[in-house]
Amino acid sequence: MTTQATFPAHERVSIALGDRSYPIDIGSGLLDAADSFANLPTAHSAMIVTNETVSPLYAQRLERALAPRYPRIHTVCLPDGEAHKNWETLNQIFDALLSQGCDRKTVMFALGGGVVGDMTGFAAASYMRGVPFVQVPTTLLAQVDSSVGGKTAINHPLGKNMIGAFYQPQLVLCDLDTLSTLPSRELSAGLAEVIKYGPIADMAFFDWIEANMDALIARDPAALAHAVKRSCEIKAWVVGQDEREAGLRAILNFGHTFGHAIEAGMGYGAWLHGEAVGCGMVMAARLSQRLGGVDAAFVERLTRLVQAAGLPTVAPVLDVQDNLGRYLALMQVDKKSEAGEIKFVVLDRPGSAVVRGAPDALVARVIADSVRL
Repeated sequence: MTTQATFPAHERVSIALGDRSYPIDIGSGLLDAADSFANLPTAHSAMIVTNETVSPLYAQRLERALAPRYPRIHTVCLPDGEAHKNWETLNQIFDALLSQGCDRKTVMFALGGGVVGDMTGFAAASYMRGVPFVQVPTTLLAQVDSSVGGKTAINHPLGKNMIGAFYQPQLVLCDLDTLSTLPSRELSAGLAEVIKYGPIADMAFFDWIEANMDALIARDPAALAHAVKRSCEIKAWVVGQDEREAGLRAILNFGHTFGHAIEAGMGYGAWLHGEAVGCGMVMAARLSQRLGGVDAAFVERLTRLVQAAGLPTVAPVLDVQDNLGRYLALMQVDKKSEAGEIKFVVLDRPGSAVVRGAPDALVARVIADSVRL
């Protein structure tokens, strides 16, 4: 096992987007430090959006850190889980903003995982046509992926994240200490998004993840710090070149076309997002093999790593009568689809990904093989 021997108390990764650039701060003890928020816009009020699981753990601590800067701090607590990432829950945020008389300078803080971050960002993009917001992710998945890059959305029964906006935060604050309270299943879900960066962009990082998976599962602080930092560096590099997913950024969806179909088909929340992505990456690797991009040995290697992270690699049956039809129908409602053609992120070699279509016959074989394992 190889881990980073030490890690500085505070690291910074920057997202380079011109006048919308912002830092991703990574370290321990950041949540409680008023200095962590010193460079944010001034305002009369702030609103913390969190959920019923995270609120008892961290809401008061964040309120105390923000108190020297914001005279009025409001907190809205949402129900927890992917099943609540919808219009009804989003309106709870708008109700709180309006009832508290929040103005267009109000700074919103997303305190929680990917669901809280996505909905807070979407609310911030929409309220009074845009107010500042800050991501304070408390899950591994949110720290390495969903809090970075400005994608905000809610789900629709027919498709995941289909209603939303690109809207960048002012700051992403990754306090690694919050990962100590993360349930093991959620930690594994976050590891799916860590793993994906290797096959699409950095095989040296993939090698490192393989060597350090036991340390990551054990929540070794140095290992987690390196995983978060390197993941954010890769995502920052991609987003800096393609903020609105016109091309390159789509590679970050490796495994997500299959994964989103699994989430929607099973009902949001039955599998965690990272669990669906983990299985989806294995399916995408199998499709890549059939298209000639990687060999069977690489598919097996990725499958073993996903399993080592505690994630599923056998795809669920979504419809006992027409499983293929159900998968295809759900994958057609994907943001990468064009004129009804399903697009997949596939590997043209280990460490490099492209977006392309695939014959239905190949996709059918991949789905059938993945379900039968």
